[in-house]
Amino acid sequence: MKTYSLAVIIVNYNAGDALARCVESVLSQKQGAQLILVDNQSTDGSAKTVENLFGRVPELEIVHNEENLGFARAVNQASRMEACNGVEFLLILNPDCELQPGALRRLLEALDSVPLAGLAGPLVVDRHGQPMRGTFRRFPDPWRGFLTFSGLWRLGRIFPALQGVEPIRELPVDNTEAEAVSGACMLVRKAVFDQSKGMDEGYGLHCEDLDLMYRFRQLGHSSLFVPSARIYHLQGLSSRSRPVWVHWQKHLSMQRFFSKFQAKNYLLPFRWLVIAGIWARFAVTLPLVLIRS
Repeated sequence: MKTYSLAVIIVNYNAGDALARCVESVLSQKQGAQLILVDNQSTDGSAKTVENLFGRVPELEIVHNEENLGFARAVNQASRMEACNGVEFLLILNPDCELQPGALRRLLEALDSVPLAGLAGPLVVDRHGQPMRGTFRRFPDPWRGFLTFSGLWRLGRIFPALQGVEPIRELPVDNTEAEAVSGACMLVRKAVFDQSKGMDEGYGLHCEDLDLMYRFRQLGHSSLFVPSARIYHLQGLSSRSRPVWVHWQKHLSMQRFFSKFQAKNYLLPFRWLVIAGIWARFAVTLPLVLIRS
C-alpha cells in the first residue's frame, strides 16, 4: 500500500466537544499524518480538552494564538510550520467535522490518481446522513447568485440555464471534476497551495475556500469531488455565539470575491448594482438570522 506524506490543519475557535471528536477521527485514519491544531484564542476550553486527551500523541502539535487571526491567516500560519515542510498533501479540516472510516485514504488515492487536480473534497453529510449544500457546487457569479436567491433555480430541471450555484441533479457516484467542493474538508497538493500563495487573508469568514479553488483553477489545477470519502459536518459551531457578525462577514466576503475575480467583466454601473444586491441580500436575510439565533 502506497504511503503519502501529509499534514492535517485544523483551525479552532470555540468548537466545543466537537473538536476532540474531530481530532480523534483524524488520528483513527492511521495515515501517519502530522496534525496541527491552531487555536484562535478559544474561550470554551476545547483546545485544552484536546491537549488533555491527546497531548502525548507525537503526531499532534497544538498552537495557541494570543489573538483570533481568522481562518485564512491561521491556515497559512500552520502551512509554514516545520511539520508541513516537504509534505506532498495538506488536509484543511473544519473543527466540527468527523472523518468517517477510510475517508482520508480515499481522498489521497483519488487526488494522487489525477495529476492535474490540485484539490479534492469528500461527500459532506449532516447529522441525518443527508448531503449538505456546497458539497458539489459551482462558482458563484451574479447570474447564478440571482437564480439561487430568487428561487428560480428550481426551474433548472426543465431549463438547465436556470441552475444556480448548486447543480440540480443527483450527486455523482464516481470521482468527478467539480468547479468547487466543500471548504469544510479540502485535501490540497502542498506544491500548488504554495504556488498560489496560500489562503487570501483578506477574507474574514466565508469564501476563502472558493477563492483558493478559483486560483487553483487559474493555475490549471481542477478540483475533484470524491463521493466515496465521507465526512460528518456539524456546521457553524464557532459562529453561533456571534451570528450577526458572521452574517456581515459572509457578505463582505461575497463582495470581495466578486470584486476580485468578476467585476472587471462588467461595466461600472452593473458592478455597483451587483454590490447593492449583495447588501440587499444581507438586509433581507438578517431577520431570519436573528430569529434562528
